[in-house]
Amino acid sequence: DCRQYTNRSCEECLKNVTCLWCASSRRCMEYPVRRILPPADLCELRSARWGVCWVNFEALIIAMSVVGGTLLIMLGVCCCCCCCKKKSKRQVSGGPDKDDERAAREREKRRVRQEERRAEMKSRHDEIRRKYGTV
Repeated sequence: DCRQYTNRSCEECLKNVTCLWCASSRRCMEYPVRRILPPADLCELRSARWGVCWVNFEALIIAMSVVGGTLLIMLGVCCCCCCCKKKSKRQVSGGPDKDDERAAREREKRRVRQEERRAEMKSRHDEIRRKYGTV
C-alpha cells in the first residue's frame, strides 16, 4: 500500500511503481491509472512525481511537448525537402515518361534511316548487277 510511505521520502515512495508522490503535501498515494495525469484535487502537476523524484509532471509534459513538436517539424521539413527534390528532378530531366517517349522517337528515327539506307544499297546493287548483266 502506497499510503504507508506518506511523510517519508520521495525515493521510498517511488520504489513501488504504482505509487505517486506529492511533494507539496508529502503524501504517497496510488497512481490514478484511469487517468493519464493525476487530477489537480489529488496533487498539482508541479508537485506530482512518478517514476523519479527529480522530474515533476509539469516539466515532463513541457519537455515531451517540445521534443514531440520538434520531431514533427523535422519530419515535415524532411518530407517537404524530399518532395521538392523529386519534383525538381522530374522537371529537369523531363520525367520518366518524357525520357521514354524521347528514346522511342530516337529508335524510330534510326530504324527509318536504316531502312532508307538498305533500300538505297539494294537499288545500287541492282543497278550494278544490271550494268554487268549478272541479273
